[in-house]
Amino acid sequence: MKLKKAAAILMVMTMTAGLAACGSESSSDGSGSGDDPGKYVIGICQQMEHPSLDDATAGFQDACKELFGEDNVEFDVQNAQGEQTMCSTIMNNFVSSDVDLILANATLPLQTAAQATADIPILGTSVTDYGSALGIDDWTGTTGVNISGTSDLAPISEQEDVMMELLPDVKTVGILYCSAESNSKYQAEMFEKELEEDGVDYKEYTAADSNEIQSVVTSAVQEVDAIYIPTDNTMAANPGIIDNICRPAKVPVVASEQGTCSVAGIATLCISYYELGYTTGEMAYDILANGEDITSMEVQTAPEPTRMYNPEICEELGITVPEGYEPIESASAAE
Repeated sequence: MKLKKAAAILMVMTMTAGLAACGSESSSDGSGSGDDPGKYVIGICQQMEHPSLDDATAGFQDACKELFGEDNVEFDVQNAQGEQTMCSTIMNNFVSSDVDLILANATLPLQTAAQATADIPILGTSVTDYGSALGIDDWTGTTGVNISGTSDLAPISEQEDVMMELLPDVKTVGILYCSAESNSKYQAEMFEKELEEDGVDYKEYTAADSNEIQSVVTSAVQEVDAIYIPTDNTMAANPGIIDNICRPAKVPVVASEQGTCSVAGIATLCISYYELGYTTGEMAYDILANGEDITSMEVQTAPEPTRMYNPEICEELGITVPEGYEPIESASAAE
């Protein structure tokens, strides 16, 4: 009897070990993690709430649902509220949960994800320059590591063309951005080169965070003829502060994304952040379902940008807009 009992115990232990091995294989071979081994789990970290980032997240999710099937993909969506510490906590939780892929929506989440894992695939979106964001000096379009994604950089030269076309008499331009965002600095420097070629002076105005925007913009409108805002998350999250200062001072703003322009700008050369996110979702499908090597996947650029203008603010400031611009309904008009 004792021998039979021992044999039974040994059989149970063997079966249990076999089941455990099968479970571990289902999550390591790319067939999905979490409670359902057939479902892909994607962790999404968005830097903060504002329309452009929200649209990118929505586009990504829609693409994944369409390509994987709604029943085959699960999202863990987290918002870092612009905080480095919160972003790190979110990424560490994704890693400990062993998600199948991480979507880093904006620069801070991308940088934090890169520090958190070298194994889980990371796709960025709403990131302007991957080279500066990741500290890659000889940027060639691929990272060579577990990171790829999409860039929201619209052609800087064309953005400057928009400003010169609408404001041909501008003498000094203020360039406004958050000093904590490396991508914004990169765009500012490129825009400055374009202004130099046209013989236009410029001054940089930087805020460390949203608390400094009011004082910085108040100083700017006293010293410049117009303001340019690159794709900057801090400014995009606070366009009302900018508008409340610039519009009464009759200082026009050219923005790099539609959300800011709808509240505070006269015009923008903008991209669709929804389409940007959708493209990123297609990349996620290629990685998880088709086995594409993320280390050699080129970062994809934004879809064709569109020239848009804010009719309300242009009329108020007496700015004539030529053909070729699409109207944006201003935020105040929408309300």
